[in-house]
Amino acid sequence: MLDPQSKRKKHLTQKVRNGLCVGSVLIVLFLGCKKTPPLENYGPVPDFKFETHRNQSFTRNSMLGHTSVANFIFTRCRTICPVESMKMQRLLKKTVKTPSIAHYSFSVDPTHDTPSVLADFAKQYGNDSRWHFITGDSKLMRQTVEGALKISMEKRGEVDGIPDIVHGNHFVLIDAEAHIRGYYDSTDPSRMSQLADDAMALERVR
Repeated sequence: MLDPQSKRKKHLTQKVRNGLCVGSVLIVLFLGCKKTPPLENYGPVPDFKFETHRNQSFTRNSMLGHTSVANFIFTRCRTICPVESMKMQRLLKKTVKTPSIAHYSFSVDPTHDTPSVLADFAKQYGNDSRWHFITGDSKLMRQTVEGALKISMEKRGEVDGIPDIVHGNHFVLIDAEAHIRGYYDSTDPSRMSQLADDAMALERVR
């Protein structure tokens, strides 16, 4: 039989243990509920009609129901575009556990970049089924890239027979309702890592 002092010690030990358990549960709950800051909503993407490198129709409705990431390239580019495409390729690897996220590369040289040209270009980067290269009417493409997606593009002539097209290097995050939710500077590794996290977070809550 325990004496009164031993009973008090046992009772105190049990209270400490219970306190530690409760504290651990609260920490787990806090960490589990911790959320990233809410993303901005820059408004909906207007409707358009393009086609993919797989000869499939591509409209605003094609973006509904899943999270999307977009960037901007052209196949005759020998400077920034191969780098941008490699960054999209790395993003695909980072989001591989969330395969419903779609990735779109809009051509800013759509007259040259036909579906077949883009199909050959896609093969250089693994031709991932989650990655779609977009082309179409040049006037509508410019309206969509500059007017809707707010990415600059400008043709400044030609260099050695290749068009000198200057365009923005930001990636665009689009939610399942086709609303723009963020712009990410592709020259900033921390922003590209944040893009992967934000895309996966959006897809989890859609």
